[in-house]
Amino acid sequence: MREGWSRIDEIQPPNRFRRLIPNHASPQTHGGAPRRTESIGLAAAQALGRRGAHVVVSSRRQANVDKAVALLQSQSIRVTGTTCNVGKGEDREKLVQLTVDQCGGIDILVSNAAVNPFFGNIMDSTEDVWDKILSVNVKSAFLLTKLVVPHMEKRGVSKTALLGLTKALAPELAQSNIRVNCVAPGIIKTRFSSALWENEDIVDEFKKQLSIKRIGEPEEIGGTIAFLCSDEASYITGETITVTGGMGCRL
Repeated sequence: MREGWSRIDEIQPPNRFRRLIPNHASPQTHGGAPRRTESIGLAAAQALGRRGAHVVVSSRRQANVDKAVALLQSQSIRVTGTTCNVGKGEDREKLVQLTVDQCGGIDILVSNAAVNPFFGNIMDSTEDVWDKILSVNVKSAFLLTKLVVPHMEKRGVSKTALLGLTKALAPELAQSNIRVNCVAPGIIKTRFSSALWENEDIVDEFKKQLSIKRIGEPEEIGGTIAFLCSDEASYITGETITVTGGMGCRL
């Protein structure tokens, strides 16, 4: 195995193992201890941090950053946190520069920021709603990737997963030893998707489509992301990994 990895669950870090995970949600706490992880971004940070990564996490709200940093530090994970609105160019540049300054470079970008400003019949959504969704969920992911890739190319990185823009970027970046993969979750029990899983009628309908008759947990997505960032996935690029509990109908 290369760069100190013997198993994916081993904590011994490789020589350069830094992660940039923008826009996670904060953990929910009760009595000073987290009840569960409430976002996929935070679950990814935990999974990667346990494997030796120095993770850089961000959120638009300072309170979310503080809670996440405290949680990760309590688990002996090396972490740097900062506020960032990935829809703003100056915030994206600040996030990337902070990561380079604190970690000496960037190995992996987990681009999971997203908004969902409308819940209901898609035909009832407005142009402003579509503009916001495309700006944050698609445009900002691409622009953040553009900022990060030069640092990856300069360092000759071998273990990288950029989540999103997969098919377009994978062939182009393979020559720089940068792998690009996408994780496509099903219904996961996060605060972001609470409008779905807190509605029993919706959950019952979704379960009819699932082979595994339950809603997924953020840690299950975090583990998938950590696998894609490891040497065990060194021959995987340009792929979309669906983690849906066996949903019968999906893109």
